[in-house]
Amino acid sequence: MHDEVYTDGVEEITVGGSIVRVDLITLSLTERDANNLPKRVFRQRLIFSVEAFANSVDVMQNALQGLVDAGIVRRNQPRPSADPVNIGSSAERGPTAPNSPRSPNVSTNFR
Repeated sequence: MHDEVYTDGVEEITVGGSIVRVDLITLSLTERDANNLPKRVFRQRLIFSVEAFANSVDVMQNALQGLVDAGIVRRNQPRPSADPVNIGSSAERGPTAPNSPRSPNVSTNFR
């Protein structure tokens, strides 16, 4: 028998050297935050090599495309941005604005 893990999402992705750590969360059945929403609770961590993580992302993107093609999932249109895309180190980009419209699921490592 194989263990199965249910997750409500990914809390954070941390990259350290050649290792990628993905923290999985579930929503608490009993604990609530200040807005009376279920609290996000750490459940398990997945640890990948960089290569294995890249391969798993490719597999998930293919699965997502299959769901989109089947009409099960609809992709959101990208938000127009006033800022041009600037690829570089975080020191070159500067700090991210605290009120930026980023998803709460984006790791602080990639802001």
